[in-house]
Amino acid sequence: MFKFLTDRLNPAGFKAKLEQISWFMRQREYALTYNLKAYDAILKQIEQYRLAQADEKQIKEIGKRLRLLATSGSSLDLLMPEAFALAREASRRVLGLFPFAEQLIAGIVLHEGKIAEMQTGEGKTLSAVMPAYLNALAGKGVHILTFSDYLAARDASWMGPVYEFLGLSVGCVSEGMALTERQKAYSADITYASAKEAGFDYLRDCLCLEQQELVQRPFHYAIIDEADSILIDEARIPLVIAGEMSGGREDLSHLAGLVKELRPLLDFELNQNGNHVFLTDSGLQHIEKMLNKSNLYQAQDLQLLARVNCALHAEVLLKRDKDYILRNDRIELIDPYTGRIADKRHWPEDIQAAVEAKEGINSGKNGMILGSVTLQHFLSLYPKISGMTGTAVTSAGEFNEFYGMEVVVIPTHRPCIRADHPDWIFTSREAKQKALLEEINRVHLRGRPILVGTGSVAESESLAADLRQAGIACRVLNAKNDEMEAGVIAQAGEPGAVTVSTNMAGRGIDIKLGGAREEQKEKVMTAEGLYVIGTSLFESRRVNNQLRGRAGRHGEPGESRFFISLEDELIKNYQLARFIPKDHCPQDQEGPVSDPVVRLEITRGIKMIEGYHEDIRRQLWEYSSMIEHQRRIVVEKRFRILRDETVLHHLQLQATERYLSLSEKYGTKLMQKIEKQLTLHYLDKCWAEYLAYISDVRESIYLVALGKKNPLTEFNRIAMEGFRELSDRIETEIVSAFHTVQIDQNGIVHKKEVLQTPSVTWTYLLNENGNNFLWLWRHNSAKNHKDYSNEC
Repeated sequence: MFKFLTDRLNPAGFKAKLEQISWFMRQREYALTYNLKAYDAILKQIEQYRLAQADEKQIKEIGKRLRLLATSGSSLDLLMPEAFALAREASRRVLGLFPFAEQLIAGIVLHEGKIAEMQTGEGKTLSAVMPAYLNALAGKGVHILTFSDYLAARDASWMGPVYEFLGLSVGCVSEGMALTERQKAYSADITYASAKEAGFDYLRDCLCLEQQELVQRPFHYAIIDEADSILIDEARIPLVIAGEMSGGREDLSHLAGLVKELRPLLDFELNQNGNHVFLTDSGLQHIEKMLNKSNLYQAQDLQLLARVNCALHAEVLLKRDKDYILRNDRIELIDPYTGRIADKRHWPEDIQAAVEAKEGINSGKNGMILGSVTLQHFLSLYPKISGMTGTAVTSAGEFNEFYGMEVVVIPTHRPCIRADHPDWIFTSREAKQKALLEEINRVHLRGRPILVGTGSVAESESLAADLRQAGIACRVLNAKNDEMEAGVIAQAGEPGAVTVSTNMAGRGIDIKLGGAREEQKEKVMTAEGLYVIGTSLFESRRVNNQLRGRAGRHGEPGESRFFISLEDELIKNYQLARFIPKDHCPQDQEGPVSDPVVRLEITRGIKMIEGYHEDIRRQLWEYSSMIEHQRRIVVEKRFRILRDETVLHHLQLQATERYLSLSEKYGTKLMQKIEKQLTLHYLDKCWAEYLAYISDVRESIYLVALGKKNPLTEFNRIAMEGFRELSDRIETEIVSAFHTVQIDQNGIVHKKEVLQTPSVTWTYLLNENGNNFLWLWRHNSAKNHKDYSNEC
């Protein structure tokens, strides 16, 4: 007790004590998460199978017997010990890798439909082989879903020979594959694909007009790699398939010019977190004057007001080289969690158009959404899913709430000896930058490799310029050169290497100490391994931990430290400094703040930010759930029609005279084919129009709050009414088209005049964060805005 009091008076001693307590609490949290002793009995059963002496013929015979048992209905749980032992032995023979006990436990956890948290470098890819093999024995297919096409191809090539040795087929799906190639890949026992590409293929299947065009079979089981990114960070982002329609997009450049004239604080303000912008009365009056409008809140001008708000959102909140880059006259979005280019991603239509207008780009595309599904809803179509990642425990509650999945923390095979130092907090950016450069120089002179994780493209390039000016050579990795990632990361562990990156570095790619030359590894190990530096905190502890996890793999030495300034964008936007008690508020100084209370309060603020984003995800789930329920009804009906599992007789009842006449002339079989064709077309057409209608409703639903109504309740009411009308509209369109089409013995003639389809279709992701601008409606009607000034 007295020693603790003495340490409290000694900042250095108290800091060490805090680190010890933090380590103890972290181990206690892991120990309480799951009692891994429950897996001991299964491990013993697996170990009982001695297969090292079996020849190849015996191995294959065991595999055939297991497959026969599985397809005959035997419980996979009962087959698990022998199947795991067989896959383990196959891995040893084919790859020279014999899964550790910890990897076996991870495989069991995955088979149980849970999330396995395994530290980076602990062999997640190999751990997935055993549950994938076991579940593929039933003959219904297993999907291993990764974060990118690159990882899917890499893992399929790496692990594929193991499955093939065991008598299973392996496929890999990637962007740009032909129809027949996709069908072959999905018909394999094990299919590797990115989660997004699998989702896009599902959407394409939902638009097929012929059964032979389908590429996927009924879903069975999916193992999700980087589960935190896919199931949490990316989950609410809708995958979209769209079609290019006639007519160009409205030119919004005049609105982009108008909002550039607006003055901060006078004409527009930001909310307390700095992530929503809204017009003040002065700004609204200025815009109305320039547009020659008396009141933009009149019903006929609400769409124009929405576009003005989008232009303001694009101008103030979306920054080049932070939220997006310009490349080849195109806007390319930057994923806030990975720092990579977000492949195929768009903001909602009006936001996307506003950013393009801001940057002087006119894409000219006017698209209609033909189908859409969030990754969260898409993955819930699998009867059974599991996941693996290096950072899951901080989001365990969310995994359980949205997916009913438990998180199991798998211990490392070798103890992790990485030193995660307390954050250094500075009162100003200048002090932080000076200390950051000094620390990089100090460590670099010792010959240690350094990985510096920055928060944006602009920051990475600025820091690299400062380092080069100081005479420190460095490599830069960000969204502008993400195609060089594998090469840069391969060199990031070399002695004395300095790599400046956005938080994309190493995600799914191992940073090997010593680089490609094995003889340099000992030199780097002696220098205490890779040193990871974060130049600012991210909005999620998971992302911070991902950066730390680049060092200390496989029990190797390593260190990590974050440099924070009270002037950092995150701390200013979320007013985190207001949590610091007044008697602990630091004065301006060059060195780091020593008061541990400051660090603890900022950590508490990060947890509150995580809760804020979790609330957003929960709200987006609530708004999308009703539409997803309706979508599944439509899709189920469509697939039954496509597979001829339902009898269509609407035309026979509603267009009796012409139907009977043509039936006598051409036969009922042709008439059934025509009705199927018309039904599929108008079901798709009316559903696309309904999606556009619902999108407009959602963009303006917050206006109902002015009338004291609940926006979510009103949205669901409107959606239910609209969906009830959808069925009648589809039937009306079918009958109307049937009376106008020309028909001969081959079917519909001149169908392009009636069955108009998009000239071009494309896929992309809709960044739901862009939809947060909808909160503008509430702010526009607010009379008072609380001043959350820094209490320090």
